Amino acid sequence: MNIDLSGRHALVTGSSQGIGLAIATALARAGASVIVNGRGPDRTEAARTRILDEVPGASVRAVAADLSSAVGAGILREKVPELDILVNNLGIFEAKPVLEIDDDDWRRYFEVNVLSAIRLIRMYLPGMMQQGFGRVMNIASDSAVVTPLEMVHYGTTKTALLAVTRGYAKAAAGTGVTVNSVMAGPTHTPGVEDFVRDLVGSELPWEEAQHRFMLEHRPHSLLQRLIEPAEIGNMVVYLASDQASATTGGAVRVDGGYIDSILP
Repeated sequence: MNIDLSGRHALVTGSSQGIGLAIATALARAGASVIVNGRGPDRTEAARTRILDEVPGASVRAVAADLSSAVGAGILREKVPELDILVNNLGIFEAKPVLEIDDDDWRRYFEVNVLSAIRLIRMYLPGMMQQGFGRVMNIASDSAVVTPLEMVHYGTTKTALLAVTRGYAKAAAGTGVTVNSVMAGPTHTPGVEDFVRDLVGSELPWEEAQHRFMLEHRPHSLLQRLIEPAEIGNMVVYLASDQASATTGGAVRVDGGYIDSILP
């Protein structure tokens, strides 16, 4: 399948590293003009440079803005008034016993993982609907349906994103705009490496630590390995394309078969 996103303008939030950076790189490789985003200008500019190293000649901008707040979203809107493709990837996670998650934790997780996406959809969806084309993708997680005991607050916010996605897909019905969730499974990023080592021990060689983590904490994975960020990027590129025009309101899985269900 030859996917060409030339002429499309895409924003990937939280794209200075990890899954977000991989998604931004994949979109740039497919020809989209990409905006990378992070809180600080140094990291976002470094991400832009990394993409250009991998995709010479790509159109890439770096826009620093803290999208966990309405103020940050406003700063972004001033610099990026219109979009064709919006990828809400920004998110935080940590392991914490559920009875120790206090009100401030819950508020922070909803601000970053849920409200940041809602704000941007409200900002950009009307313009997409008016022009008759748009792609909105919210990066969710297997944790949306398989609530992890070690981070219930994270899982709950990802569950909320599935409902947000379905609701806005209904609002965009018949306009040529699609809104989908991408349910990523356990993915190999620097943050996840730290998370894995916190759970299974920092003294183990990485391959052994990864194997033990999957065996003890993610035993239902059919891949039996962590997913590489580029594999998430491949799904986003497809959903951003004209070829995915009939896929909307869905929770599309890139979970390595971790969710033990025959339905999405």
